[in-house]
Amino acid sequence: MREPFILETHQEITRPRSEVFAFFEAPENLEAITPPWLNFRILTPSPIRMQNDAIIEYKIRLRGIPIRWRTRITEYQPPHKFIDTQIRGPYLLWEHTHTFETMQTPDGREATRIVDRVRYIPRDVPSWVPLLGGVLHRWLVRPDLERIFQYRKDRIAQLVAGGSVPRHI
Repeated sequence: MREPFILETHQEITRPRSEVFAFFEAPENLEAITPPWLNFRILTPSPIRMQNDAIIEYKIRLRGIPIRWRTRITEYQPPHKFIDTQIRGPYLLWEHTHTFETMQTPDGREATRIVDRVRYIPRDVPSWVPLLGGVLHRWLVRPDLERIFQYRKDRIAQLVAGGSVPRHI
C-alpha cells in the first residue's frame, strides 16, 4: 500500500470541551457541518450511540456520483478524542482522528482546540495511466478535502457564534 497523505486542521472555539465533544460525538450533527454540495445523508437510523466499534453509514454525492460510505469508530475516548475509519467508501484508506484539547483564552475563559487529522489514500486510477493518480490528487482530491474542511470550520464558527454549542441540530 502507498504512503498515506495527511490533512490536518486546527480550530479554537471559546466553549468548554464537554460541550464541543458532545456536539461532535452526535453523528446526526455531521449534516450541519458538511457542505451542501456533497448531499450528505446519514443512513444509520437515529439515535446513533457513539462507542467503540459503532458502525455509521452515509451517502454522499461526489462530483455528481452517488457514493455509499461506511465507517467504524475504532477508538472512542470521551471527551478527548475519537477515530472513525472507513470500512467502505471512496478511499483505499480513510482514518479521521478528532481530538479535543482544553485551552484558556487570554482573558481566562475556557476554550477548546479541535484538531482534525485525516490519513487517507485515494483510490487508484487505472494502471494504464500511472501519472494520473498524482494529478488527480493534486488537482481534485486534495482541493476538495481542503474545501470540505474549510466549510466545516466556518460552519462550526457560525454555530458557536450564538454563544453555545448545540447538542443536536
